[in-house]
Amino acid sequence: MTESTTIEAPPPQRRATTRVGVEEDGTPLVRLVGRTLRDATTAAGPDPLAGLSGRVGIRSHDTPQAVTVALGAGLVEVTSGILAEPDASVVVDLHARFAPTQEPVGDAELAAALLDALRLPLPAWREAAAHFWSVTRAVPGIPDVLVVEAFGPDGPEHGRFGEGTTTYGIAGPADLLAGVFCGADDLLASLAAGVQVRGTLAQLSVMTAASWKVRLDV
Repeated sequence: MTESTTIEAPPPQRRATTRVGVEEDGTPLVRLVGRTLRDATTAAGPDPLAGLSGRVGIRSHDTPQAVTVALGAGLVEVTSGILAEPDASVVVDLHARFAPTQEPVGDAELAAALLDALRLPLPAWREAAAHFWSVTRAVPGIPDVLVVEAFGPDGPEHGRFGEGTTTYGIAGPADLLAGVFCGADDLLASLAAGVQVRGTLAQLSVMTAASWKVRLDV
């Protein structure tokens, strides 16, 4: 009698990701860079920080804000200021998703790799909205329901997240809404770029706090 043998597929292997740390009581820019890089390491696809080594200085193009990103051996540390000459330095627009405003100085390949990690494609607006609503439930005063109207190439799309009696509405271009919901864009700055909100001033204050929680991981 011939025995049959069942070969089970091995469990899926989790991708090893670079650990991203930020200094204690870091500045808003430290937290923004750290949160963005942390999201990049957990997104689908290869870890964009794997194998990178060196120090990159990041400066705001219109404010004195600056941070240093130290990369190496599976660990990234983000600290405020630029205290020593880095291997590369970049100047970026913090309200344009880290778009560079000048040519990098120093190690151009290292600078380009870090900028690529900071500027990964955004998730779809609906996915980003669901994540936003899930991580901001503990914000005091947050409405029960978020109502979204997103305008894309195929016309308006609608979404409703949460259940309850208090609602807050937000509408605008789908790409910009995705940026707000995932923290790539600042909510208040986005109001000048086409986002519209529907609610009370008190709710706007609460939603602003929620957007900071997502954007700065606070």
